[in-house]
Amino acid sequence: MSLERIVQLNELVARQNVEIQDMDAEIQRLQKENNILRQKVDALARRLFGSSSEKLDDAQGLLFGGPTQDNSPAPAPSTPMFDKPCSGSPKRHAGKPRLPQNMPVIEVIIDPPEVLANRDAFRCIGEEVSEHLDFEPGKFTLHRTIRRKFVPREPAALCVPIIAALPPVLQERCLAAPGLLAYIIVSKYCDHLPLYRLQVAFDQRHDVWLPRQTMCRWLAMVADWLRPIYELLRLQVLSKGYVQVDETSIEYLDPGHGETRLGFLWTCNVPGGVVFFEWYTSRSTECLQQMIGVNFQGTLQCDAYAAYISFAKIRAGAIVLAGCWAHVRRKFYEAKDRDPYAACWVLRHIQNLYALEAKLRQQNLSPRLRQVARIAQSRPIIQRLRKGLERIAHRYLPKELMGEAIAYALNQWESLEVYLVDGRVEIDNNLVENAIRPTAIGKKNWLFIGEATAGEHAAIFYTLTENCRREGVDPYTYFRDILTRLPSMTNHQIPEITPAAWAKERQRPPPPPAGQSSRPAPT
Repeated sequence: MSLERIVQLNELVARQNVEIQDMDAEIQRLQKENNILRQKVDALARRLFGSSSEKLDDAQGLLFGGPTQDNSPAPAPSTPMFDKPCSGSPKRHAGKPRLPQNMPVIEVIIDPPEVLANRDAFRCIGEEVSEHLDFEPGKFTLHRTIRRKFVPREPAALCVPIIAALPPVLQERCLAAPGLLAYIIVSKYCDHLPLYRLQVAFDQRHDVWLPRQTMCRWLAMVADWLRPIYELLRLQVLSKGYVQVDETSIEYLDPGHGETRLGFLWTCNVPGGVVFFEWYTSRSTECLQQMIGVNFQGTLQCDAYAAYISFAKIRAGAIVLAGCWAHVRRKFYEAKDRDPYAACWVLRHIQNLYALEAKLRQQNLSPRLRQVARIAQSRPIIQRLRKGLERIAHRYLPKELMGEAIAYALNQWESLEVYLVDGRVEIDNNLVENAIRPTAIGKKNWLFIGEATAGEHAAIFYTLTENCRREGVDPYTYFRDILTRLPSMTNHQIPEITPAAWAKERQRPPPPPAGQSSRPAPT
């Protein structure tokens, strides 16, 4: 074999080796990509079909002391601060009666035929009582107001008929009374029934024909009457120095395009206080600028959405962003199945933070005392958690679930520590998400919200119904009462009919009868 032939064979072998190395590198890249895609598919399947609970199995705590995998984190596990995680609140208060004490009772007495024939021959020695809970569906009532005209009996040169003035109403010649309007509001925004279902129910069960277009016009009219109360609640939320913010998407009709578009219902919440909703057709930073206003200064608690970060940069010095530990925990929980040791190590640390918050909440401490307790007990846990995440961050690809969770936490670590130095701030944004939850149930039933203006009306109704729920007020009773009183009230009386003020007024004892004094008699 000639020297030239040997050189050609060596070059061919070298090229084949290079191709093999390239193929091996491509195979490794595809395997990593396949692994990442499998993680995303599994996470999506669990989100759609799996349980929404994020509770940890107690057996997973054994991973802390057992054998680790090749990609196990270097930091040593820490001993939990509390042995038993805080349990959730019971579904029903202990000792609360099953039925209200003031429920109307209809008694039916049944005596034996022998007693009915001759009562004097028998003496009653006791009774057997059986109770059955019954329900009477709603019924329509037509209220007819008749105003009679009168003229003087004595003839006069100018005889003008007189008639009584019409009592104040929401809208003259409107067929709907406050009770019917309140029922439509509660059915749509509390019971989440579409208006076309109400139309069918009224027609088939009560033989009353009320088209859904008519009910839409009634809701628009009522929303305009309720707007002053809504604006007052909005001012009460923004007057505080700490607000939780979140948003949810709802489809709406856009005439002329033949399809629905995506709008957003933004929510602002004060923990333990008032909540209000505001409707926008976008999710941009301009929505926050219009909703929050230029006069607000304080802490804004939110997730890591870019619009909040951009808004804080625009209002630098006036707005402080506080992060949400629930979002951080959720991302590590999604990565738990792929890397259980590292993910559970992080989740146990976060669980210790929540256990401390539960104890502080049970003790009902002031914001100052909460701040002291957090600095003394929560800050060491957070510092140890950050060191551990920084130490293992290089072991995961950026698109892996664990890599995304670590990057999400480290990128907003400064905002996650805000709650340590401010006792007013909660550890997460769950309270505002709980306020949004009824809207998620509603949009599954009525699919879209109507036109863009209907979103503004929905924001008003959702604001009042959610504040009624927080005050323990029956929304139907509240709407029926204020819709009856609003036409005869002035703007200065609006603070008297907010859900909180209305509930407080109902709790006051009734005034004493005329001629009697509420003061105790002198001894």
